[in-house]
Amino acid sequence: MSAMEKQSKTQQDQQAANRRQFLRTGSAISAGVAGAAAMTRPVRGAEPDSKEDNIRIGIVGLGGRGTGALNNTLTINNNIEIVATADIDPNKKNVLQRLKQTYGDKVNVKEEDNHVGLDAYKRVLDNKNVDLVLMTTPPGFRPQYVLEAVEAGKHVFAEKPSCVDVAGYHTCVKAHELAKKNKTGIVTGTQYRRQTNYMEAIKRIHEGAIGDVINMTARYCSSGIWYRSRKPGMSDTQYQLYNWMHFIWLSGDQIAEQAVHNIDVMNWVMQGPPETAYASGGRFTRPEDSEMWDSMSVDFGYSGNRQISFKCRQIPGSAGDNSNHIYGSDGMAVIYGGNRGATIYDRAGKEVWKMAGNIGAAYEQEHKDLIDSIRAGNPIVELQETANSSLTAVMGRVAAYTGQRVTWDFLTNKSELNLFPANLDPNGERPVPEFAIPGKTKLI
Repeated sequence: MSAMEKQSKTQQDQQAANRRQFLRTGSAISAGVAGAAAMTRPVRGAEPDSKEDNIRIGIVGLGGRGTGALNNTLTINNNIEIVATADIDPNKKNVLQRLKQTYGDKVNVKEEDNHVGLDAYKRVLDNKNVDLVLMTTPPGFRPQYVLEAVEAGKHVFAEKPSCVDVAGYHTCVKAHELAKKNKTGIVTGTQYRRQTNYMEAIKRIHEGAIGDVINMTARYCSSGIWYRSRKPGMSDTQYQLYNWMHFIWLSGDQIAEQAVHNIDVMNWVMQGPPETAYASGGRFTRPEDSEMWDSMSVDFGYSGNRQISFKCRQIPGSAGDNSNHIYGSDGMAVIYGGNRGATIYDRAGKEVWKMAGNIGAAYEQEHKDLIDSIRAGNPIVELQETANSSLTAVMGRVAAYTGQRVTWDFLTNKSELNLFPANLDPNGERPVPEFAIPGKTKLI
């Protein structure tokens, strides 16, 4: 490298460092305004005037949720651009072509910044031009990827769940604390936290609209889930990554991968995680090599001797139910998933409040809040609460799998549950898949 090239590279590195510092310290918007914006109905914040002030985004994982997250942030935010990607599947590069047709200059990924492979995420984290990384891989990778992103000084959007085991939970806690110290943001894909009917209903519950909360039922019951057959020539690892939903080290089972939304609402209402879990369930319709169960029922015990009855199910042809019923001393609240809205009733059963739902707006708002908080110099860091809800899901799964009563204290202080392979070889073998059997599966 010539002296002139070295000088140019030094100047580029310094410009990138200066821009990252600007994005951390923020513009003239006060932290108070940013905090209020994150807790109220969507409000457009101040936008930078120049393309030089763009927040530059990288993404790790270009599957369905990754594509959805890109569409969400590109739709709701101005002065952003996608500049780097990573995925294990080289065919996923085609996603960018479709996005470019819709969003134009907001999609600005050079060929050399479109990475492929199991370690491709590192190339995104090494990119000095990337300010914010969207982590939308299968959940098993999420804790370590998020921690490494925070260590690299990046802001993060991390899909749910945050973790699928105890080791991942502790990694998330470390990442949360480091992000607070670094003043880098972490927003998570728990969109109900930004759906106005959820926010308003739970605010009213906390203010006493139904009296003292006594108990609750939460349901995420749906039809079957996708399954991908093994392709010729695939190694064990390649197949499990391709069909990741059906392997617990990658998905955490339905209770973690999907139903964590309702579990997060439970903890939100109860203002903290449960103390105990006692559960049952089983499998009736899963493919032979799937490790997943297809139904699970958990009794969660919260402080103050409050109980929540939780159920999740994925069985084709069965009745669906995505709802939360909260019972209080003076009334009841019902919050439905999707767009069905929320209602509060008094003790006599009379409707006293109602609000419609708009989940599409919530999916976008989580990205708007993150970008606005970065620009305001007060980045949101919310990984801890989502990690708590993810570990609550793990707690219910472990209780069901083992047939034992499981406590929060045991999981957070004693459990050694670590599902991630010690040496993951993309071309290597994996143990023969097997599903849990209560009474045989050990509590660790």
